[in-house]
Parts: sequence; structure tokens; C-alpha cells
Amino acid sequence: MSTRQYDTVSIGDEIAPLPLPLDRSFIVATAIATRDYQDVHHDPELAQAKGSKDIFMNILTTNGLIGRYVTDWAGPDAVIKKVAIRLGAPNYPGDTMTLTGTVTAKDAGPEGGGTVEIAIVGANGLGNHVTGTVVVALPSSNGGAS
Repeated sequence: MSTRQYDTVSIGDEIAPLPLPLDRSFIVATAIATRDYQDVHHDPELAQAKGSKDIFMNILTTNGLIGRYVTDWAGPDAVIKKVAIRLGAPNYPGDTMTLTGTVTAKDAGPEGGGTVEIAIVGANGLGNHVTGTVVVALPSSNGGAS
């Protein structure tokens, strides 16, 4: 896979949607993988006792999935510079979260390449699970570094 080039990206470009089915094993496994042992991420009864209808995905997993989504689009030489997200509706087992993204800004670097800001939304059956922005540095097609 090649890395997307700064000068080939335009404001308004959309990233192809990425639907992510959410099952119980995925939610529990990713909580454990991120060392988040809070009971609301693996114990349905304790999650319900705390006011949730079921276990739900943790923020570290959401953040990681956003990073994957952007870097899959941008390529292996892109560098994530900033992630700013806000959580909304929980991601429960049995739902699907679909990530979408739109390029909203560009900032050229002094020696070629530059940064691109992408507005991200992750929606599920309840509404927006996550909204935010990611800034990624991309190289120039003429060989300049970002």
C-alpha cells in the first residue's frame, strides 16, 4: 500500500465508510487488550447495576479504531499528529458502528507535504457514538517531507 500524498487530497474528500460489527467478544477482548478492567466493559449484570443496558465499548478501543480508520486511508508513511474526540451514544453488543470521515482542512508544510484535518463520525443504531477530528501529516508527491 502506498501513502496518500498531501497534494492529491482536497477539502471535501470523503473517506469510504467502515462498518464495524460489535459483538460481546469484541467489546470484552478490546477492553482487556487496552488493560481497561472496568466491570462495565465485561460484566452485564454489573453494567446494568450502574445504569447501562449492557456492557459497552471503552474509549481506548474507540480511539484505536479511529486511528486504524485514518491510517488505512492515509497509508503507512502518514503520521497522526492529533486526535480530538467526544463520546456520545454507547456502543453495545449486537450493534454496528460505521466510521465516516471528511477532509475539512489542509495546512501546507514549509518543505513540502503538510497536514490534513479529517472530521470523523462513528454512528451506531442509537446515534453518534463518537465525533471529532484527526490531523494527519502526509508527504508531498514531489518528494518533500512533512
